[in-house]
Amino acid sequence: MAELSYEIVKELGVLSVSPKGWQKGLNLISWNGREPKYDIRDWAPEHEKMGKGITLSVEEVRTLRTLLQEQD
Repeated sequence: MAELSYEIVKELGVLSVSPKGWQKGLNLISWNGREPKYDIRDWAPEHEKMGKGITLSVEEVRTLRTLLQEQD
């Protein structure tokens, strides 16, 4: 398996915290040196481990925002 590298460019906010301290957060992350993307996933308290998540481009975030606003 290829090595995975990432850099958390900006921590945008925490969506929830589990009883064990893991945080589901929204971050701007550069994966393998690429253009940063929006990322939602669970992180251990010091970001030393991560869970499964979803990565979205700017266009996908805009579409998601529109879809959520239509739900009101």
